[in-house]
Amino acid sequence: MNNQNKIHILPENIANKIAAGEVVQRPESVAKELLENSIDAAAKNIELIIKNAGKSLIQVCDDGIGMNEADVLICIQKHATSKISSYEDLEAINTLGFRGEALSSIAAVSQLEIRTETMDQEFGTLIKFDDYGKLVKEKGSFPKGTCVIVKNLFYNTPARRNFLKSNATELKHIIDVFKKISLSHYDISFKFYNDDELIYDFQSGNLEKRIADIFADNMIDALIPVEERTDYLSIYGYVGKPTLLRKSKGEQYFFLNSRFVINKNLNHAVFNAYENILEKGDYPFFVLFLEVDPKKIDVNIHPSKLEVRFDDEKDIYNFILAVVKKSLATYDLVPDMQLNANQSEKETLSFNPFRRTDKNDFSDRPGFKGQQSFRNINLSDKAIDLIFQAVPDEITEAKKEVKHPFSFEAVPPDKLQAPMVRTSTEQSDTPFIIQLHNKYLLSQIKSGLMIIDQHVAHERILYEKTLKRLEADMPFSQQLLFPRTVQMDPARYAILKEINQYLVKLGFEIKFFGKNTIVIEGVPDDIKSGSEEKVLNEILEEYATNQREKNLEERDNIAKSYSCKASIKAGDRLTEREMRLLIDQLFATSMPYVCPHGRPIVIKISLDEFDRRFGRT
Repeated sequence: MNNQNKIHILPENIANKIAAGEVVQRPESVAKELLENSIDAAAKNIELIIKNAGKSLIQVCDDGIGMNEADVLICIQKHATSKISSYEDLEAINTLGFRGEALSSIAAVSQLEIRTETMDQEFGTLIKFDDYGKLVKEKGSFPKGTCVIVKNLFYNTPARRNFLKSNATELKHIIDVFKKISLSHYDISFKFYNDDELIYDFQSGNLEKRIADIFADNMIDALIPVEERTDYLSIYGYVGKPTLLRKSKGEQYFFLNSRFVINKNLNHAVFNAYENILEKGDYPFFVLFLEVDPKKIDVNIHPSKLEVRFDDEKDIYNFILAVVKKSLATYDLVPDMQLNANQSEKETLSFNPFRRTDKNDFSDRPGFKGQQSFRNINLSDKAIDLIFQAVPDEITEAKKEVKHPFSFEAVPPDKLQAPMVRTSTEQSDTPFIIQLHNKYLLSQIKSGLMIIDQHVAHERILYEKTLKRLEADMPFSQQLLFPRTVQMDPARYAILKEINQYLVKLGFEIKFFGKNTIVIEGVPDDIKSGSEEKVLNEILEEYATNQREKNLEERDNIAKSYSCKASIKAGDRLTEREMRLLIDQLFATSMPYVCPHGRPIVIKISLDEFDRRFGRT
């Protein structure tokens, strides 16, 4: 019988290599840890030098506070850190690093060298390991700050080195982490050298300048500023216009107390703020900074420090959702369309997200006078009539005498005269508005032409109106002079009983009788007389479809089903007053750009585009 112990303590050199695997997964991990150390050292200028995609060399030099001889000798030991000293410090972390694992882990799987000198020292310190693994210390004159040199990463763990990807892939990961750190600390200058070539040179400045440096010079024109500061919680940064969508998750940047973090709930709050603008597979661009009391968060979940937990994640989710939604609502985001010829010489419509828009400038919309906006103002029908009937008398009189230029009515030759034409330079409170094929509304705006889909525009209006009614629980019902008795199939009858509590809040008054029979006694005022039974059946059908295919929340399903089936349809003829009222109500909603199902409502085509198509440029 073998009595030899099976369990034993691993030698320190093997244990260190195993522990290093948690922190140092690839060259990118080394670059991240060293850059964060430089930032924590109060550096104002940081250089990252890479060779052979980090496999041969990763070097980070800074002009930070540096280390004295005692500190540099201990910094490569396990759990050596200057950033925390007690459990209380761990509860309120204000630095990027704090675990004291990075340098010891890097030293275990590479040939490490550190040169450092403090501001008040005449000579600095150099430490490195010789070929026999023995620590060598030297004194010398070095630039103020610290320079960490990592050579031959994973030279002593060949299995790990074999798992590294191609140089192009590893370099991409390093550039990605370099950009994230540069973006989060725009007040620091960063340089990036790859194989002796200067790739990036980011000078210190503000967030706008750093975004322009990293992405594009005109990137700010495609973004919407976000800012809300409170004593407990603050958020600032930029989100992309709805036309600036991405097909990947690669350009969503969330920084928590200047640390890049990954949190699905935070991202979902931003996605949700776009409310149906995003189609499946689309992601918005955003760079957002969240500032929270360090005592209310936990970043000590994983050695990479990318994950984070909050004391009250629901409140933070709702805060982000509300602020981003409010920011989107303060900008005119009607898509500006351009006709472009692609390589196959077919004409395609494309959006221009880089057209500059100013906060609270809604002047480029029909029905608005100058810079004034009727946004979020509830106007009565009478008030709207007064607004749109304020036409100069001479124009009104001239209109009476002039036949429509496209009228088929015969005009005697002696009565022929040129139709009155108002040029775009003339001032007018009432830009023209026409209905195209009883589907689309066309109206002149400051920059050109606006086109609105009447069905989805009314759908958006009713959707928001419905949500408010459900919230307020103050139904207004239009009583039928002759109640309608309806025989229903069992399935629809069952759905109707299930959702009747919501329908009552909208204004339906329905009495249930046996054998699947109901009596409709009242309906909401949005439903046209004579269509009560048809609309109710369509709402039930739409609700069942949404429940089966989209798994919508019950209240949202009711609102979407009702707004879709009670709205005016393509093919419904509208009077001029109805068209103007529809447009005003549309632009008083919180999201006038897409219907509740995600379809676009409105586009505009600029005069520049018309000029280009007609050869005027």
